[in-house]
Amino acid sequence: MKGIGGFYYVKTADSVLECKAKGIFRKRGLTPLAGDAVKVIGEEGGYVISEIESRKNYFLRPPIANVDQFFYVVSSVDPRPNYMIADRLILLCEKRMITPVIVITKTDLAPVHEFIDLYRHVGYTVIDVMQNEEKALEEIKGMLGRKLSVFSGNSGVGKSTLLNKLCPDLNLTTNEISKKLGRGKHTTRAVELYDLFGGIVADTPGFSALDFEKMEKTPKDEIAQYFIEFRPYLGDCFFSGCSHRTEKGCAVLKAKSDGLIAQQRHENYCYLYDEAKGFEEYR
Repeated sequence: MKGIGGFYYVKTADSVLECKAKGIFRKRGLTPLAGDAVKVIGEEGGYVISEIESRKNYFLRPPIANVDQFFYVVSSVDPRPNYMIADRLILLCEKRMITPVIVITKTDLAPVHEFIDLYRHVGYTVIDVMQNEEKALEEIKGMLGRKLSVFSGNSGVGKSTLLNKLCPDLNLTTNEISKKLGRGKHTTRAVELYDLFGGIVADTPGFSALDFEKMEKTPKDEIAQYFIEFRPYLGDCFFSGCSHRTEKGCAVLKAKSDGLIAQQRHENYCYLYDEAKGFEEYR
């Protein structure tokens, strides 16, 4: 349920046990993550994690395993939505077969209709909390059952505030926007899991655009398949090795010119493709 300071808190049928991890994990470069299914044994008056079962997916930032859905919390102001961060995160979710859900906060302060309309058009669930807060909260609660859900987003977007509204008993620490930096202070220090509404919910530390530099690189030729609106056209290009950027006879480019693929999403795809290409050439 949580790991901090070398101790791991493991929920069993009867209680939550404070455990250490066997030294063998360190030798293998493996660390127990919140969300892991583990085996625990009693040893020298305490408990030790002796085995980590196979993960269906995991993130290193935020550090969590076996995620079913990812609620990406975005604010309309302080900080404004960032399309590139959204598309990087969505790509990582698609790659891991995790359902991404976009939650927009603070739209009472500034509208972001273009951002909302774009991702709804792509096919993702986008929930505008301020349009009808009670309805939005009920919609989110209804999506949590029997799943491990992550709530994450840039610092200062109101993620912990949102979780407190979903379940006031959590009483998570919140903080104001830093006036000097124009972003939120990191109020969540470690990933922690909570039993909520028939599922498990993770509150995670806020991240910044720089954190994505630490994530693994996706091969350039795989990126298009993780842009879900590209998928109907990927087998119809004239050239079998089409990069879907500038080639003649590209079905993806035709779909874009027909208004079926958004210009913003295609630009971000091209950026991510070129970034991955440069990384592969550097290697």
